[in-house]
Amino acid sequence: MGKKKDKPIDLNNLTPEEKLKLEIAEEIGVYDKVIKNGWRSLSAKESGRIGGMMTRKKRELFKNETNS
Repeated sequence: MGKKKDKPIDLNNLTPEEKLKLEIAEEIGVYDKVIKNGWRSLSAKESGRIGGMMTRKKRELFKNETNS
């Protein structure tokens, strides 16, 4: 497994992608679980849902930027 998942989440130094990931975690109700136990505590279903929502939001942002 990747070492990135083993690191604690530093809320003060988040990349834009990490911010989006945490926003989505909050939307689906797993934010507290992630903060307390890390990303590894999520089920495959929860992780997949976050990944899918991230992809959708990134596509929307890209589409909006190219249409401007």
